[in-house]
Amino acid sequence: MEIKLQHGFDRLLFGMTQKYVETLYGKPNRVIKDEEDNIIYVYYQEKMKLTFYADEDFRLGYITISNPAATLLGSKALQTEWDLVQGTLALNKIDKYDQHEEDGVQIYFNEENWLMLYVDYNEVVKIEIGAIINDKDEFNWKFNE
Repeated sequence: MEIKLQHGFDRLLFGMTQKYVETLYGKPNRVIKDEEDNIIYVYYQEKMKLTFYADEDFRLGYITISNPAATLLGSKALQTEWDLVQGTLALNKIDKYDQHEEDGVQIYFNEENWLMLYVDYNEVVKIEIGAIINDKDEFNWKFNE
């Protein structure tokens, strides 16, 4: 299960519809509507949450990953020490982060790749990726039906 920066995760591509995602993974275990009317699919086995943006015709725009089998840039990322993940990112020229802390969890955000890494107890515990917005302030969808 590869995290593909700017593209998606595993078989998912940013821009997919809910219907298309369901053909790949089946019905989600839970469906949540957030405060912005976005729809979030929760898949227990895959340990992922998929956000479909209401203002973008419910296209897949954001993915939260907690699956320890996920790889990033060819290496195991979750449940891995931050220094090792940070080294892999640096080798791939990803070394600029906005950093802050919430409740003792370090959060590293790389805007260029819309990548957010949550580090707790010096291990990456969650990764979030989002679709990229281009120079025209539009989403750069990777999936077109």
